[in-house]
Amino acid sequence: AAQVYGRPKHIYSIYRKMLRKQLPFEQIFDVRAVRIIVDSVSDCYAALGLVHGRWAYVPSEFDDYIATPKGNLYRSIHTAIVGPDSRTVEVQIRTREMDQHAERGVAAHWQYKEGGARDLGYERKIEAVRKLLQPAEAAGAAGESERDFLERMRTELFADRVYALTPKGEVADLPRGATPLDFAYHVHSDLGHRCRGAKVNGRIVPLTHTLANGDVVEIIAGKHPAPSRDWLAPELGYLASPRSRAKVRAWFRRQDSVDNRSAGRSIAERELLRAGAGPEMLAALVQELGADHADHLYQLLGEGAVTSTQLAQAVARQRHREEPAAKRRPRREAGKRRSPVEIEGVGDLPITFARCCAPIRPQPIVGYVTIGRGVTIHARDCPSLARMLAAKPQRILEVDWTEGDGELLTVELAVRAYDRRGLVRDLTDLITQERLSIEALNTTTDRNAGTAHVAVRLGVHDLDQLARLTRRFKEVPNVLTVQRTQ
Repeated sequence: AAQVYGRPKHIYSIYRKMLRKQLPFEQIFDVRAVRIIVDSVSDCYAALGLVHGRWAYVPSEFDDYIATPKGNLYRSIHTAIVGPDSRTVEVQIRTREMDQHAERGVAAHWQYKEGGARDLGYERKIEAVRKLLQPAEAAGAAGESERDFLERMRTELFADRVYALTPKGEVADLPRGATPLDFAYHVHSDLGHRCRGAKVNGRIVPLTHTLANGDVVEIIAGKHPAPSRDWLAPELGYLASPRSRAKVRAWFRRQDSVDNRSAGRSIAERELLRAGAGPEMLAALVQELGADHADHLYQLLGEGAVTSTQLAQAVARQRHREEPAAKRRPRREAGKRRSPVEIEGVGDLPITFARCCAPIRPQPIVGYVTIGRGVTIHARDCPSLARMLAAKPQRILEVDWTEGDGELLTVELAVRAYDRRGLVRDLTDLITQERLSIEALNTTTDRNAGTAHVAVRLGVHDLDQLARLTRRFKEVPNVLTVQRTQ
């Protein structure tokens, strides 16, 4: 007696097969599949004859893995037929022994052959591994490549680890989120201290680059050790491993105490100057940061036990306590527009919004101090900011949006549409309905293409309002595209 049942196909496996074979979805013949389980090899071929005799089959999709088993001893007959409604169906035909081997591997195959007593504890372990490999089983039975199988295994088993390689092929076991700097300290503490740059898979990357499994990392090292105290700040992203940060701190502790105090004093003076605070705040900072006296605080800063970010945050907290509420939030003067952002620990500074990312409330933002142009406001995930942060992290300022929604942020939208009478009127009516004011509007017409291009600059309150306006613009008849240009 034969058993016939449907065989589920994992959606991700279908997608990977389309990529691997460079085929469209219509040419994947095993989306629908059934499996036929029979008693003997002769029954397999008898069932194959019945299937091919009843339905037309796809010659290119026929594989006889009984006559020529795979390298992993997998055996079965695969064929694809054109079934009802001209839909292709994959059919797998195998014996019960072959099915046991394919479904549960060599251990279950041995037990099936020997007919020995069942070890329930051992079977529970096998079942746990089967659940882990469940995504791979559905694809493996359909001929998934060893590379895909290993990639699935690596994702499931080592989700919290990253395995990178040296140029000589040696493996480094690192925590998830590790950087090339973590890699250097893993290889040797001295290599980490001398690290100046890195190549990943032959390309130069910043030291904050996040490594992936299988990356080949080459460290560019200097002649003399010169780690940076910025490496100790977790929020800057240089080191993901606490062990690596401990090695950096140990290096600074071994340095001359006079040099450490001098470096710490420079860090403290820089942060106080940037916050607009005076030396009178130093006593409060000493107490808040757990130092015994000012020189001890300088020593902790120089050794890296206290980071510059921790000091800047402490300065900001002290400023917040010392300033009265009325001074922290001055009443807006008539006719004077309030700044849309607040720069932590710093007074009024000229600001500009970066054109590369054009942040808008409520996107997380940070400030970058520029020479002669005040503070440039970037989105926190801006790629340009990441490059500048790697080069000069000391220029970063904590920035947040001001409370309330009265401050408008200027944006520019470019609308492309088929030209028609009343197009601009319809767009401006929507702006009026949103109770927004137009700062500038320009229209150009391409008569050859029959299209109109409308550039409008206006102020919006937040990202939700911008998204709503963009969506309503797209619903206007004849509008083709709406893009934000600034």
